[in-house]
Amino acid sequence: MSDPMNRDAWLDELRRRVPEISPAEALAWQTRGALLIDVREDAERAAGTPANALGLSRGFLELRIEQLEADRDRAMLMLCGSGQRSLLAAEALQRLGYRQVSSVTGGFNRWKAEGLPITTSTLDADAAERYARQLQLPQVGEVGQARLAAANVVLLGAGGLGAPAALYLAAAGVGRLTLIDDDRVERSNLHRQIIHADARVGMAKTESARIALQALNPRIRIELHDERLQAGNVEKLLAGHDLVIDGADNFPARYLLAAASRQLKLPMVYGAVERFSGQLSVFDPRRDDSPCYRCLFPEPPAAADAPNCSEAGVLGVLPGIVGLLQATEALKLILGLGEPLVGRLLSFDALGMHFRETRLPRDPACPGCGVSATFGGYEDVVRLCSAAS
Repeated sequence: MSDPMNRDAWLDELRRRVPEISPAEALAWQTRGALLIDVREDAERAAGTPANALGLSRGFLELRIEQLEADRDRAMLMLCGSGQRSLLAAEALQRLGYRQVSSVTGGFNRWKAEGLPITTSTLDADAAERYARQLQLPQVGEVGQARLAAANVVLLGAGGLGAPAALYLAAAGVGRLTLIDDDRVERSNLHRQIIHADARVGMAKTESARIALQALNPRIRIELHDERLQAGNVEKLLAGHDLVIDGADNFPARYLLAAASRQLKLPMVYGAVERFSGQLSVFDPRRDDSPCYRCLFPEPPAAADAPNCSEAGVLGVLPGIVGLLQATEALKLILGLGEPLVGRLLSFDALGMHFRETRLPRDPACPGCGVSATFGGYEDVVRLCSAAS
């Protein structure tokens, strides 16, 4: 619309259909529960946005607004840079059936000139671009992204489960990932452990994983422990983290991990796979209602009854599915979102493509967390597992 006269007539027509309010009025409406939406582009909002405004670029408005606000009667206030795009945005919402839609005259320029409250982005340009789609989620935003950047997650195992979990946690911007694994990359790993590559066969898994993770997100910090989890080092390796992801492939390591996570009050995101099935849960010792790993497996099974992947085999994609779900639970715990799998066991059958959820309540008689349970030290855990093997 290059003709100035036609453009003016078009804007006048929009103003007849769309109510306009001043920035001060918009702020007052916002305090009474109206939703203020900044429809400028991400790069524009990086320099500042009205406090508590939802950032949602004009181009995505119709696609996403119903997911974010389904109430057609809630007051919706559109704001852009100068007050023109917001008219278009408001008209679009009117067409979608929203009944109380207004445009903020003068946009952010006037809002800022009148000294109204502004939130300035704490993210640099790289982070704003890298996490742009995640930042658009109101449940995440800059506050949530800062939580992710400050988070410390330890992963036991850089194999089938640890590989997808680590990749997605790194991509999401978790600030520090600690990898514990004493194994080396073998060619037989590659069909499921997608963090490694053929050129790195023979390399320590921790170093191979670090190469892939830093290539994906050079902003994050990665610590490596090329050693086996043992009674003498388990607390030292886990201390200082916010949660632990269980990617172990043997019961002795899992029982040690479970004991240490209880002692250190660290949530443990459990996952396991075999052949065509997998399972997942969250054990959170910070919660009084949470079961622990030994509520699920009070005693270690005999070695013959619990073969690992090298003995029983596994469909290559299966650890990817379970590891991805573990990463999802970890992100929920860090961000305080949704309902974690505490007190629930999620089982997956790949052949039938079925998910099944089973209640897993805390067992008062559990040898790990029950009313009469006592912790005899990590050497007792080792002896318990040795007796079962």
